[in-house]
Amino acid sequence: MKPRNETKKFRIIKQEIRILGVDDSPFPSHTTEEVMVVGTVFRAGNWLDGVLSTYIHGDGTDGTEKITEMVKNSRNLGQLGVIMLDGITFGGFNLVNIREIFESTGVPVIVIMRKIPNFEGIKKALKRFEDWELRWANVIEAGQVYMVDNSEPIYIQIYGIELEDAKEIVRISTTRSAIPEPLRVAHIIAAGIISGESRGSA
Repeated sequence: MKPRNETKKFRIIKQEIRILGVDDSPFPSHTTEEVMVVGTVFRAGNWLDGVLSTYIHGDGTDGTEKITEMVKNSRNLGQLGVIMLDGITFGGFNLVNIREIFESTGVPVIVIMRKIPNFEGIKKALKRFEDWELRWANVIEAGQVYMVDNSEPIYIQIYGIELEDAKEIVRISTTRSAIPEPLRVAHIIAAGIISGESRGSA
C-alpha cells in the first residue's frame, strides 16, 4: 500500500465507525520475552466485530512493525476509521511511532492516556538503553497532548486526524467506563488470556 501522510478528514462521524483498540497483555517486569498484544474491532463503543493479536518483544523495538503488520493483515483494514492505542509504550519500553503506523496503514491514530505522561521520567528511564535517542524520538513524534473533557477527563495524542474529529470519536466510543470501549475490552481479553482471568481496569 502506498504510504499516506495527509490528515484524514471526516465529513460526518457515524455511530458505526470501526475502531481498532490496541493494548498489551500482562508481562513480567523488565522482560525481553514475547508479549501478547490484542486488538479489538468495535463499531464505535457498542458492538464487538473482531479480535486481532500479535506478539512484540518486551523492551524491544518491534512494536511499530508488529502492530502495523497486524493491522495491514486484517480483513477489517478497509473498514477501519481509526486505531486507538493505550499509550505508545507496549511490553515495557517498546515504544511505537504513530506517524509510521498511520503512513503505513492509512488509518489515523489516537493515543489514549488516563493522565498526562511524565515525559522527564520516561526520558530518564529510556537512558538505560543504548538506543534511547531513537526510542525517545517516538515520544517526540507522538506530538502534543490534548485533554478530552469526557465523563472523566482523559488525554490524547493524535496523528492523521483533526483534533475535533478525534475528540468526537473518543466521546462516542466511551460507553461503559472512563476510557473508550475498544481499549477497555482489549485490556480485558489480553489479561484474561495471559493471566487466566482479567483483574483491574484498563
